[in-house]
Amino acid sequence: MRFSFDSPEPKPDERLALTSTPPSTTPKDEMEWFPLQNHPVFSTTTTTASSGGAVQSSTSRTPTNLLAWDGASRLYFWDQDKHCLHRISIRLGEPHPSSVLAASPSKVLQADVQLKFVVSKISINRNGSALLLAGPDGLSVMYLYGCTSMKDGSGTSICRTVSIGSHIYSSGNNVIRTLQVSWHPCSDSHMGILSSDSVLRIFDLSSALEQPEQEYYLQPVEPGRCRNAASICPVDFSFGGDHLWDKFSVFVLFSDGSVYILCPVVPFGSMYKWESILEMYHDAQTFGLESSYPKAVSNSNLAITWLEATFPELCLEATGGNLSVVKAQPYALFDASISLQGPLPKVGHGGEEDIHAQVEQSEGRAVSLLYNAISKDSILVTAWSGGQLQIDALADEIQPVWIVGTPPRVCFDSHDRIIGVAMICESVTGDHSALKLYEPSDHTVWSGYPPPLLRLAMVDLALPRNRESTSLISMVSDPLIPERMFILHDGGIDSIVLHFLPFTSQTSSKNESMRTPSVHPVLCTSQGGSSSPLFGFLALSDSFGYSWIVGLTSSRECIVLEMKTWDLLLPIHVEREGVATLDESRVNDNLVISKELLSGPKVVLLPPSSNLRSVTADSIDGRSTLHQYFKLFHENYVEYAHKVYFELKHHGPQLKKIIDDQHGRLHGAQQKLLKVEEKQESLDDRIARATQVHRLLEERLQRLGNLPRVRKKPLSKAEREFKSELDRFTGVELDALHSSIEALNARLQRYVHSSQGNPSNQQMQMSRKNYVQDDHISLLKSSLDKLSLVNSENTKKVKLLESALSHRQSSG
Repeated sequence: MRFSFDSPEPKPDERLALTSTPPSTTPKDEMEWFPLQNHPVFSTTTTTASSGGAVQSSTSRTPTNLLAWDGASRLYFWDQDKHCLHRISIRLGEPHPSSVLAASPSKVLQADVQLKFVVSKISINRNGSALLLAGPDGLSVMYLYGCTSMKDGSGTSICRTVSIGSHIYSSGNNVIRTLQVSWHPCSDSHMGILSSDSVLRIFDLSSALEQPEQEYYLQPVEPGRCRNAASICPVDFSFGGDHLWDKFSVFVLFSDGSVYILCPVVPFGSMYKWESILEMYHDAQTFGLESSYPKAVSNSNLAITWLEATFPELCLEATGGNLSVVKAQPYALFDASISLQGPLPKVGHGGEEDIHAQVEQSEGRAVSLLYNAISKDSILVTAWSGGQLQIDALADEIQPVWIVGTPPRVCFDSHDRIIGVAMICESVTGDHSALKLYEPSDHTVWSGYPPPLLRLAMVDLALPRNRESTSLISMVSDPLIPERMFILHDGGIDSIVLHFLPFTSQTSSKNESMRTPSVHPVLCTSQGGSSSPLFGFLALSDSFGYSWIVGLTSSRECIVLEMKTWDLLLPIHVEREGVATLDESRVNDNLVISKELLSGPKVVLLPPSSNLRSVTADSIDGRSTLHQYFKLFHENYVEYAHKVYFELKHHGPQLKKIIDDQHGRLHGAQQKLLKVEEKQESLDDRIARATQVHRLLEERLQRLGNLPRVRKKPLSKAEREFKSELDRFTGVELDALHSSIEALNARLQRYVHSSQGNPSNQQMQMSRKNYVQDDHISLLKSSLDKLSLVNSENTKKVKLLESALSHRQSSG
């Protein structure tokens, strides 16, 4: 069941003018503040049908997000109709802690060049100086500072906009498509791009815009092995977080659900904390070099060499102690390439491999990946097109792995400095079945084994089954609470909160049982079977612990919802003893009279040497005894009476407030009881009608069960597995084959043109490179033959399945 949250109607006094500053002649004094959902930029209805259709068609393969936030006080919105960017100043928690205000009019930013593609995603870098404009047909970056105003006085600022890798991603043939683009978390000028040709490229915007700084050609399948196309098609990637070697890792997801790791991957010139680098350096020296396994010693030696060359401060002990951050220097091993670690083995809590169960529970193909570092745990969440989420945790630390003997391609400048690296990343061949979850660390540390994934939960979002196969699921982590993540899909937004983390729960000294994640529906955008996906999503938070989510619908309506944060991680069930202790402490804190007064006055004890019968009142002993009794009475009873009087007089208003509060709660409870009694009759009638409808439905179901069509025999287990395999290939294998064939044809044409354009060089090098051309042509022909063979085999499988289904329908 899903719930829809509608934003409340704005009150007349919600439109706040900026009156806190003195009046002046600057244009800023004319600025007005509105609730963000009522900002004029979002309330306009100038969206045309043609533009909306263009967006829908162009973004059918990737989710759309036209909103971005710089993490402070500026929100950015890309206008699809006017092809411009709106910069909106916002105030979080003003005037009320749960409200978000936005300034109007907004600043309009426009690119200095005409964009030749439809923007489907915007993303801002770490320091808020550059904004990524991404689309299925191109990539551009808009620099937000150093703008120039237009001459017509409209107030629009012209920003410098550059294209990224235009000769790779924006060619006329559109052979290579961008699958995922992301800013690097440790650099303001580096971004990673994963494309359909299975290559991860890292661009440095401060040095080169067309030539990538680093290229990693992903080859998860060994040459000569026959695997389905789903296992060699990447769909998403994510940079690691600030945890040991995770900060140098890249997680790559393939469409069959397998996850691979590239480590180490470091942008040239990126900044890192000195303490974390020093910890990794000591770890490699302590656990790697002192190991009894030669392979572990070799891997740790390579890691130490790489660390010392990338961060030369490690060798300078005199200056290393005063550093806070260090810069990564360009470096690459000349005789080794980075290994593609994986696929990461998936194990359950019993330590056994759980791949078959994962295949049965997941439907469709993997579409997106989310990495999240929570305290001491690294969490990976895989989303499937069928609506399932696979939540795993790394059960071991990531270690860098190189393949020695496969040198990379390194480019130098005139000063012998590295400016570019390209390498082929292959998976290490070996038997990882012996790797167990609870195996001693001596057998796994620095041994080159990929870390196993510990299954935490499988979450089914229960999405409608009749939705399109091209719809995707995207995930965003909450910036305020790392244990919470937001899931965006065609039906709306859901939130998932993790209550159990393996390493964090173990180190917190809490004997808590494993709790499953809690799933909460946040926003529903589907009505009557039709869904309207969001065109923008943001998660906002401030330093006071308040959190909001902002959504943008296809009709340009802005939705702002406040999210609760204080009680998300509390246990659901509390023991009775804990409740009693909590109530008792709360009562003790709110007591009006202290315990000393409630216990009463002290008992007056007779003097030990007194004998009332042997003394008289007018004697000296009697007067002394009476004086002593008066003194004890005054110290105990009179002073106690004064304390009671003072306490009652001082706490009288508080007592009256508590009594009035109790009377108010009692009156509210009585009113609720009266409402329940009034609704009891209507509830009884509804229950009776529901019972009657249920009986009628049972009778109808029995009549339908007697029809001969219902007795059709279901598909067998083998047929269901074959059908699920074909469903995973839908939209993956044919696209991969077509893309590969087009890429090979393009390469062949470029090679033929280059050979025909230089006849003099061709004659001079014909005798020396003839055999090279023959080898290339033979490899191209063999690749085309293999692709044709795979295509024909898939066609036969489809025909076989159709014939089997038609035969079963005719026999039934």
